[in-house]
Amino acid sequence: MFRINPEKPFQGPHQNQQVVTGGAVPEQAKGAMVLIHGRGATAESILTLAGEFNEPGLHYAAPQAHGFQWYPYSFLAPADQNEPGISSGLQAIYDVISNLESTGITKDKIIILGFSQGACLASEYVARHPGKYGGLTALSGGLIGETLQPEKYSGSLDETPVFMGCSDIDPHIPLERVHESARILEDLGADLTTNIYPGMGHTVIGDEIEEVKKMIQAIA
Repeated sequence: MFRINPEKPFQGPHQNQQVVTGGAVPEQAKGAMVLIHGRGATAESILTLAGEFNEPGLHYAAPQAHGFQWYPYSFLAPADQNEPGISSGLQAIYDVISNLESTGITKDKIIILGFSQGACLASEYVARHPGKYGGLTALSGGLIGETLQPEKYSGSLDETPVFMGCSDIDPHIPLERVHESARILEDLGADLTTNIYPGMGHTVIGDEIEEVKKMIQAIA
């Protein structure tokens, strides 16, 4: 399974794209949030969530996907069909986190949040690169691949708070994949909360925002 090699960065479509930022400057921030947008969206659009969290002490960073999508097909397709998008997207997240660490913000003060395709990529990043993060928020998403193989994920999340929120009838995200992903993350040592919302659309709702605020309060 592909993992980022710091000595040999992956080069693909999402490298050298814009990273949109907001909130406190990194050197003065209490922590940071990396926001990963969904298919057809922009970094600017997901950065608007920062206004919902009402925490000016955080630094917010949102990388932009080339062509407004991280990978071309469903996250349930065979992973190799979605390359080099997946690996390039994972590298983009790694680069943002590395830049934050270089300013003095440690991983345990960094929350990674994604929606839809961005939630899938964010979940996959944390599962492939486990450690003690400030948190993972996967809004309407799950781990990537036609089938999941838990034995391919190894390491410890060291009780990293993880929140997964999704509808029970989401047209893009099968409920069983959410639960399957949650089990893998919990087995890696996540402090997991999974909320399934009956009849919700493919969107973000207020209850999910409140869950993210709890995660923010723990680091800020």
